[in-house]
Amino acid sequence: MAYDKFTVLSSTAVPLPIENVDTDQIIPARFLKATKREGFGDNLFRDWRYNGDDTPKQDFVLNNPIYSGKILVGGKNFGSGSSREHAAWAIYDYGFRCVVSSFFADIFKNNSMNIGILPVTVSEGFLHKIFTAIEADPNTVLEVNLPEQTITLVATGEQESFDINGYKKHNLTNGFDDIDFLQNIKSEISEFVSHTTY
Repeated sequence: MAYDKFTVLSSTAVPLPIENVDTDQIIPARFLKATKREGFGDNLFRDWRYNGDDTPKQDFVLNNPIYSGKILVGGKNFGSGSSREHAAWAIYDYGFRCVVSSFFADIFKNNSMNIGILPVTVSEGFLHKIFTAIEADPNTVLEVNLPEQTITLVATGEQESFDINGYKKHNLTNGFDDIDFLQNIKSEISEFVSHTTY
C-alpha cells in the first residue's frame, strides 16, 4: 500500500513531554483485533484521552484545541514495549506524519517508516528547545526537510540534522512501502534473473 510522499513538512506540533511512552499506551491491546489499518486513530492514547465513561479527559493534550498539527513531539524513548505495528497505524490514522523524540525504540521506528511516518531523532537539548517554543506559542511551526535531513524551528531558524537509513529515505520520499519498492524495480529484478545462471 502506497503512502503520501514525504519531502518537506511544515506544521505546528502537538507536545507530549512524557518519557518512555510505550506501544500499549499508544494503542491499548484490547483494540488490536482489527487487521485493516483504518480506525485506529480513534483509540490513539485511548486510556490517556478518555475516562471510563468515554468522556474526554480535559487535561490530555490531544483534547486541548490549542494544539494541532501533523507533528507529534514526544519525550525520550518513544515507542518502547511490544512490537505491535498498530501503534504506528494509530499515529498515522490520527493524522500525524512525523514524530520527534530524542530516542525511539528500534521496532517502533521501523514500523513507522514502513507506513509513511518519519521518526526524527534530535538531541536532548534541541528537543527541550522545541517543547519550550511550543509551550510559549502553540502556533510554533516546525519544518522537517527529509531530502536535506533537517528539522528547523521556523521562528528562530534554529536547526538540527537527523540521520535516516538511505533505503527508508528513498521509500518515504517516493511514498513506497516495501512491496511498492519491489514492484517499482520489477523490471530490474526480471532482467537480473534472466542473466543469472543456476
